[in-house]
Amino acid sequence: MATESDLENEISPVDFIQLQEYIEYSRIKVKDAMKEFHAGGKLVHHRFGDHIDAAGFSLFLKTYLEVEDFPADLCQRLYWYFQRSEQCCPDQGHHTKDGCVSLKAVSCYFSILEDGNPRDKLECKTFSIDKIVTQMMQAAEYLGWDVTELKPVLRDMLKAIDIDSSGTLTQQEWIQGGLNNIPLLVLLGLKVAEKDGQHVWRLKNFNRPTYCFVCQNMMLGLRKQGLSCNFCKYTVHSSCANKNCTPCVRTFVRSKTEIGCSVHDWISADCESNKCEICHKKIKMLTGKSCAWCHRMRHSDCVPLGSSHCDCGLLQHHILPPWAICAVMFSILKTLHFSFKPKMSILIFPVKDTNPLLVFVNPKSGGKQGKRVLRKFQYLLNPRQVYNLDNGGPNPGLQFFQNLHKCRVLVCGGDGTVGWILDAIDKADMAIRPPVAILPLGTGNDLARCLHWGGGYEGSDLTEIIKQIEKSILVKMDRWSLQVIPADTADEGDPVPNDIIYNYFSLGVDASIAHQFHVMREKNPQKFNTRNKLWYFQFATSETISASCRNLKECLTIECCGVPVELSRLSLEGIAVLNIPSMHGGSNLWGETKRAEKLKKRQEVTVDPDALEMCSQDMNDKLLEVVGLESVVEMGQIYTGLKSKAHRLVQAAHITIRTYKTLPMQIDGEPWMQPPCTYCDYSVMISNIHTPDFIISG
Repeated sequence: MATESDLENEISPVDFIQLQEYIEYSRIKVKDAMKEFHAGGKLVHHRFGDHIDAAGFSLFLKTYLEVEDFPADLCQRLYWYFQRSEQCCPDQGHHTKDGCVSLKAVSCYFSILEDGNPRDKLECKTFSIDKIVTQMMQAAEYLGWDVTELKPVLRDMLKAIDIDSSGTLTQQEWIQGGLNNIPLLVLLGLKVAEKDGQHVWRLKNFNRPTYCFVCQNMMLGLRKQGLSCNFCKYTVHSSCANKNCTPCVRTFVRSKTEIGCSVHDWISADCESNKCEICHKKIKMLTGKSCAWCHRMRHSDCVPLGSSHCDCGLLQHHILPPWAICAVMFSILKTLHFSFKPKMSILIFPVKDTNPLLVFVNPKSGGKQGKRVLRKFQYLLNPRQVYNLDNGGPNPGLQFFQNLHKCRVLVCGGDGTVGWILDAIDKADMAIRPPVAILPLGTGNDLARCLHWGGGYEGSDLTEIIKQIEKSILVKMDRWSLQVIPADTADEGDPVPNDIIYNYFSLGVDASIAHQFHVMREKNPQKFNTRNKLWYFQFATSETISASCRNLKECLTIECCGVPVELSRLSLEGIAVLNIPSMHGGSNLWGETKRAEKLKKRQEVTVDPDALEMCSQDMNDKLLEVVGLESVVEMGQIYTGLKSKAHRLVQAAHITIRTYKTLPMQIDGEPWMQPPCTYCDYSVMISNIHTPDFIISG
């Protein structure tokens, strides 16, 4: 029976989730962090044979997870866990130093929890099956899997690849058997190599009766009872995944003769209670199929009775069907051996009168809401037109679509993600500059608000959102170039996150709040998941008390097109330069203009207070608006509607700000601390500079 001391040292589900968050945000791999324990490494004096001491374990976590203030209590519980694991399943033939933990156990455990290719995780030459089962069972419990029958299944899978029946798995046994055992890879959370026609599995909890399409038995269990394919929703028991499954959807054709041959791709699906399009009778469980592209349903027996032609259904104008993508073989000269090596390249042959949608998803946006959105789009569209930005960024998708003369881009993420994609499009060598739509998943989503996409995705039908894109209209938005010139080149401060402004630039009080949020999130990423706005509120309250940016007018000067801006009459804590009418998650700092200026030509600079009251804001007028903020309280009043606007200072086409002390600054929500400098913001919206096209709802 566990003692009170044992229970205090247990790793709780919250601890495990916290650890996963740290691992997800870390850029360092286990194998690289482990090098510090080898000869010449800075942690080598903490190594004793095949074991490391408590201090070395703590320093390893800080190095591997890139945090200086990793919670000491969590570190202690993790260390105690490895000690207990050592006692339960001791390695035969290895001397265990008292108070130390196995270096191999730590390496294998954390490498398995990492995202990545299974082959890259094989840090261990040999490892006990009992240890793998023990560690994975505990991990599975914290991940919410149904572990009722997991232990014997996991043990049987591991024994099946233990060729010499030694009770340990060698690296070679992993490569020969483990890397091909799909349910084992999914159970261990490892990436399965994706090939066309191969299912992409994930563990899933089914909230209603669901059957395995292989053995045709019901999925049983209280939590995650089986595997579901992200692409086609084919469902199986974990133990059935290696059996004769129906292939997943094909995403391209391999012969030019198949280009344009639009045929249904029938997949076994849960069609219960839906009507067959051929006989119009209800489809019972396990007796129906659904087309992967048009999603029409038929009885399995009715599939050959109807037409084989597929029109891709409701989303026909947006889907890139497999008969529009072909694998083309060409030869590459191998100069060393003077021979030709064939290479396959996948090219797009667009269907007439279609406008394919290229989707980019940031899976970390919106409290990881992006992961669900990614899976939904992979099911609705061709997976080859849906890109996870965690896997290589936007360039692979842009290169794939670069020769299309008609396409649209949908960015699923926050304002920072949108700016990233726009910058990538600007640098990509594309046949056209595709228009961009936004599915807001971030915290502020100011740009999405201005373009009428709303303040955040609330789980609505993605098919309707795609149809909304089809009916939308195009608008153009100015882009602005930013140049920062330090007063002292030896004191450069933080790196400037971007040199292009799409939404806004600010310095002072609001940038200070954003910077505090940024620093805290970098140190403790596990705390920032779904409640980011509460953190902003906490930092705003702290800033209200400290007033760290008071008397801002004494720290800077503003000059617009050679005209100085008068600040002495105002008591300001912040300056904001606006390109769009939304900031801070929906605040219109410039405010509405009742009587818009009626001049045929806009003035290059307007500083007169009365004239400014008549100046309206437009994201495509080649002008920026500058406002002053008195305090955090005023920001809150504008956000809640108690105050109509901030202090209008100037509307101009070119702005220069000179600062005389280190101040917090931000571009489109990306903050940094800037030493004294000259900030030059000048428009690049001249005749030879392209502007990005955006899609807004009609």
